[in-house]
Amino acid sequence: MRINWLYLTDLLSTLFHLNFLKLTIIMNSINLQEEYAKTEIAKLLNLLDEELVGLAPVKARIREIAALLLIDKLRKNLGITANSPGLHMSFTGSPGTGKTTVGLKMADILFQLGYVKKGHLLTVTRDDLVGQYIGHTAPKTKEVLKKAMGGVLFIDEAYYLYKPDNERDYGSEAIEILLQVMENQRDDLVVILAGYKEPMDKFYESNPGLSSRIANHIDFPDYTVEELLTIAKMMLEEQQYQLTPQAEIALTDYIARRKQKPLFANARSIKNALDRARMRQANRIFDSRGQVLTKKELVNIEADDILQSTIFN
Repeated sequence: MRINWLYLTDLLSTLFHLNFLKLTIIMNSINLQEEYAKTEIAKLLNLLDEELVGLAPVKARIREIAALLLIDKLRKNLGITANSPGLHMSFTGSPGTGKTTVGLKMADILFQLGYVKKGHLLTVTRDDLVGQYIGHTAPKTKEVLKKAMGGVLFIDEAYYLYKPDNERDYGSEAIEILLQVMENQRDDLVVILAGYKEPMDKFYESNPGLSSRIANHIDFPDYTVEELLTIAKMMLEEQQYQLTPQAEIALTDYIARRKQKPLFANARSIKNALDRARMRQANRIFDSRGQVLTKKELVNIEADDILQSTIFN
């Protein structure tokens, strides 16, 4: 039997090129679901939904940022040119709206995707950064930045860094150092500036260099009465308390009234109200110490425990 060497050579060449093409396709493709599962981003985003009531626009924005970071990572893995995404953020909203909690989750997401090396969140205020005399601010600010490297620096009430009416204030020095690090070491540190919306807007107007380095501005809305009631129930459940039906009605009324008062701090104000309700419950039980207590009496928060608040006066 004669072998057609020319035919065999062509066949082998064809098979080689087919296998090479298959290998090239494999090398230039990626399983998105597998990569998504590896990062545990779904778990973190689900936790965000479970642990935070409401805040739909905030959660949607965090999902968008997470999606962008994941896709940019996959593009880089396939050798597609991509500029590093801007990661510095601004969180604006009233106290008690979950800004610090979202900051913690954002640090986890950045760590899982490899954008920060450690994934810790360091929360500071003006007092941690600004000194009280000449030569004091720079070392304080640099020490904080050193501790935050590899993670996320969360600066609460950031607008207090800038006091234009005080010529002897050293906050501007801290801002200058912060600007340099945000620009030159953005692969090692993510900065989140947080505070009330109006003062933060004025802060950025006065510091355009800082504003230009913030890629993601996220507004945190105030909670509704219904959302705050849900938060209250979750807080009580964690401590193995529960509201009686009448107490739930009383607390709903309390929340609606408290929201109209000055210095309302959303979930923080609700936590304080529940702490006082627990104290009244404990005092009520103590005053009736002649009777035998049941588990139900130790667990239940009654309407009177809420209605004794001065908010109803």
